[in-house]
Amino acid sequence: MTKRAFITGITGMVGSHLADYLLKNTDWEIYGLCRWRSPLDNIDHLLSRINNKDRIQLVYGDLRDYISIHEAVVTARPDYVFHLAAQSYPKTSFDSPLDTLETNIQGTANVLEALRKNKIKAITHVCASSEVFGRVSKEKLPIDEECTFHPASPYAISKVGTDLLGRHYAEAYDMQVMTTRMFTHTGPRRGDVFAESTFAKQIAMIEAGLIPPVVKTGNLNSLRTFADVRDAVRAYYMLVTVNPVAGAYYNIGGTYTCSIREMLDTLLSMSSVKDIQVETEQERLRPIDADLQVPNTTKFKAVTGWKPEIPFEQTMRDLLNYWREQVQRKKSFLIR
Repeated sequence: MTKRAFITGITGMVGSHLADYLLKNTDWEIYGLCRWRSPLDNIDHLLSRINNKDRIQLVYGDLRDYISIHEAVVTARPDYVFHLAAQSYPKTSFDSPLDTLETNIQGTANVLEALRKNKIKAITHVCASSEVFGRVSKEKLPIDEECTFHPASPYAISKVGTDLLGRHYAEAYDMQVMTTRMFTHTGPRRGDVFAESTFAKQIAMIEAGLIPPVVKTGNLNSLRTFADVRDAVRAYYMLVTVNPVAGAYYNIGGTYTCSIREMLDTLLSMSSVKDIQVETEQERLRPIDADLQVPNTTKFKAVTGWKPEIPFEQTMRDLLNYWREQVQRKKSFLIR
């Protein structure tokens, strides 16, 4: 019998790339959870298949509404669950902490409870975040799974709850739930509120003559290890199909580490405009930042054999080209 996958947040960057990966590399039926008001830009290329129910269809619901999640789970009856949906912007969480906590913690509980109440024995991936580790001292780098949580934003706090809920349901209810802490991952379709994506977007707008040749930035000193979103979704597929271990929790991430400033310099080097200036804007700074995000991914690699394949430069080039295409299609954007 054909397997069925349930992806929450299918309209996001990661969810849409995961749908692409599963359509190409499996014969699974895919059910994607989205809200009625969710923009469909990231799955625009899949809409004809969705309309024809060609191995993929949408189910509507909201993480904060248990009834809608219950109905979505009953409809999907999944063999595999990828819980990716979240309020995922750390800086936004400082302005909307309660919305972030409710969406990410209660929303995760709703998904897991719907699976439990309906006795659905799905292999389930709960997506936490490397932000749970927060402010880590240099002595603890690279960060392994047992590093102490020290969250540095309401978003990070919400992901601590998400992480612990996943493990709790595995231990308390004998459910096959696994939790990941994915470190920085990016590429085409990345939301423009994230550093590398807003930089690429601004560069594309500068090249098109839509804004002056100045890139506005926040904190450029943070250290990040970058992975490509397409490597990330392959990791998620391997998580649920290669030696899945109930209650396991893994760090996943790339191998290329640099500062935000060095990442920006890479993007600037790819631009056709060579005199772009850089300015820090106070409003782009977080009140507190997780500034050392370097993972130890030995555990996950040992269990699954996964390793990243897409070079950092290709990821940045593809991200910049994505925004160039967006700018060509649409000339008016919110500058952020």
